[in-house]
Amino acid sequence: MKDDVVKESVSLSSLLSPSKTVRFDYPGFSGFSVDLCFLSREELVKLRKRAVINKLNRKTRQQEEILDDDKFLEEYVKAVIKGWTGLKLSYLEELLLVDVSGLASGVTELAYTQENAETLMRNSVDFDAWVVETIGELANFTKSKSTK
Repeated sequence: MKDDVVKESVSLSSLLSPSKTVRFDYPGFSGFSVDLCFLSREELVKLRKRAVINKLNRKTRQQEEILDDDKFLEEYVKAVIKGWTGLKLSYLEELLLVDVSGLASGVTELAYTQENAETLMRNSVDFDAWVVETIGELANFTKSKSTK
């Protein structure tokens, strides 16, 4: 060991990033891209806590934590889906059961809104699985991808 090398002590916690947003192309749908945000474990725990309600169990007379699935989905979508572009109405017909016949002829894409994202996550097994799988893979966010 050389005496002239000074080892600097760095705290790992000071290097942590709570989140990172990256644009991903949805497979099989040309031009449809989704901005997904990777959340640290700490952020996911906070998100879950916001969706937990305490309820009195009448049998045990103890407070129990119960996850409110609707609140969790709302919080999860808000935290991880930051936007999308290029979601054509024809793509929707492949993701979930929809009737787009009543829309004006000029409408060709579904704009991103929190409500639209929640509806898509709630009703499309394929989209939900892709989001969860993509976010669950840390390598998707550590590669040299462009950040938003």
